[in-house]
Amino acid sequence: MEITEVRISFRDEPKLKAFVNVTFDNSFVIRGMKVINGAKGYFVSMPSRKRQNGTHQDIAHPINNEMRRLIEDKVLAAYEEQLKSKEAGTEHQDS
Repeated sequence: MEITEVRISFRDEPKLKAFVNVTFDNSFVIRGMKVINGAKGYFVSMPSRKRQNGTHQDIAHPINNEMRRLIEDKVLAAYEEQLKSKEAGTEHQDS
């Protein structure tokens, strides 16, 4: 399985930094992942829904650590790359 597209939608909140949609093999998409700035740095949160008891349950998630690492590595690399492009564009506009 290959990640064929990562779409980033930036947010400017203390913890929530972006929403992310990830496409696999140009044929399956998972929407609503989040890039979170946590106590130990950035991490990817899977899409979830709130249960009646107030807890959250992932709607979609990797079954094993290898896939979790693959998704997180690709998403965070895309986030960093697009953040640098965004910042470069902002700096360029100010000049």
